[in-house]
Amino acid sequence: MSKVLILKSSINGQTSLTNQLIDELKVLRKNVGHKDTYIEHDLTTMGLPKLDHSLFAAMRGGDDSEPAIRQAIALSDKLIKELKASDLLIIGAPMYNLNVPTDLKKWFDLVARARETFRYTETYPQGLVEDVRAVVISSRGGVHEGQQTDAVTPYLRSVLGLMGINDVEFIYAEGMDIKPHGRDTGIAHARQCLEQTTLQS
Repeated sequence: MSKVLILKSSINGQTSLTNQLIDELKVLRKNVGHKDTYIEHDLTTMGLPKLDHSLFAAMRGGDDSEPAIRQAIALSDKLIKELKASDLLIIGAPMYNLNVPTDLKKWFDLVARARETFRYTETYPQGLVEDVRAVVISSRGGVHEGQQTDAVTPYLRSVLGLMGINDVEFIYAEGMDIKPHGRDTGIAHARQCLEQTTLQS
């Protein structure tokens, strides 16, 4: 049995392609015999706090006397516990203005914490999250894979790697705004990749 943590970050709710593809991946995994347990978050509905000076200082051992700061630290602790307890992390990361959605960035700002999910060494930070694999599903209006216009992939690969998650698979649904056939082609390709990752996992 695998513990799966799902992060949905699309602002489009029920009409979101990445959310739909995540749900399809859940069905595919069930159909091939995976017995998964899920924790699923729609990050856009959680009211995640933004990382400001006070929260950043408190995360590093500074003043946490303000109630809002204590609540944010408690939430950070909870999210980190969920991540560390997972076997598989599934992230929906649609591309907005070439980068990740704001609420997904807020989640990473809460979980990428020194001494909690990574530690500094004399040479390079060392990740403290062990035995977690990640699948990232990213929809885009255009075609950006492998291009300098794709800030989603390098950011996610780097921040996940910082925490020790280096087994990361990216599944792209590209060309969603390219007419007449870009959307259909992009969705078909993404679904094919979902089937492949299900069979390989």
